[in-house]
Amino acid sequence: MNVWIAIGATTVGCYLVKLLGLLVPAGALERPVVKRLAELLPVALLAALTAQQAFADGHALVLDARAAGLGAAAVALVLRAPFLVVVGVAVVVAAGARALTG
Repeated sequence: MNVWIAIGATTVGCYLVKLLGLLVPAGALERPVVKRLAELLPVALLAALTAQQAFADGHALVLDARAAGLGAAAVALVLRAPFLVVVGVAVVVAAGARALTG
């Protein structure tokens, strides 16, 4: 039953956050600081999530095939490869590293 209480609380919380966002005055959203934060925050959160997924295994820091794939994707991005090529390069390098290391 505790799981359903958590699901219900999360549902209500998400609804209230969305409602709070709709109640913010338009003037507050037009400030340059708020606009800049809205541009940079999703990128920072995605980078943090990517780093956590690529370099962590529970409570330990790991360098495995995921890190090799991420590094290859970074190189492809620096070389200005299209998005699908970047993903393909990351997949191939990660799969190759897994095949070589077991």
